[in-house]
Amino acid sequence: MNGTWAILSHEALLWITVTVAAFLAGDAASRACGRHALVNPVLIAVLLLIVVLTATGTAYDTYFEGAQFIHFLLGPATVALALPIRDNLHHVRRALLPLLAALLAGSATAAVSAVAIAWAFGLDGNLLASLAPKSATAPVAIGIAQTLGGIPPLTAGLVLLTGMTGAIIVTPLMNAMGIRDWRARGFAVGVAAHGIGTARALQVNPVAGAFAGLGMGLNAILTAFIAPWALRLFQ
Repeated sequence: MNGTWAILSHEALLWITVTVAAFLAGDAASRACGRHALVNPVLIAVLLLIVVLTATGTAYDTYFEGAQFIHFLLGPATVALALPIRDNLHHVRRALLPLLAALLAGSATAAVSAVAIAWAFGLDGNLLASLAPKSATAPVAIGIAQTLGGIPPLTAGLVLLTGMTGAIIVTPLMNAMGIRDWRARGFAVGVAAHGIGTARALQVNPVAGAFAGLGMGLNAILTAFIAPWALRLFQ
């Protein structure tokens, strides 16, 4: 039995299927709970995958080797977010200057605060480099981390954690702060919580989703410039 599993665990189709099944289970749970913010399908999928990998004794590298096609699809999925932006381009034009100011403030805060807090706790070197781009979308964040000398798998985990946290807290937080403008709500979560936050915004409101996609894309570009600068401040 162990020998059979060892062979199967290296099959790409197995881990693609397990990953898709885990997400479908998470999405079904989210729909059953009325898309409640706390029942995040990505979070549920991650927890299910952790259980499967632990129970089967499968190394993360083995899993990723099999499921990397899904990782590749992150790029096309990110590009596809341009469609709702196009549909709401008239809203974007009206708020261009406030958006640019919010982008600069949000991107700088995300990178500098992460590095500063980690530095205050005594972390340095490649750990700081891994943290700096954690609010950018995964393909960009991993590339930045590699350039800065960080640890790409750690950055990938931090990106995932950042996105899930943002997706969970954005709706109750914005409601508590009395922010009703869907443009502001969407752009904020896109800048802070990249693709996972954008997916949540699209579930809530199409305008929020469009602005979240815009925030995610622009933040990915700006983080490539801000993350190295933030890292130099604490080295």
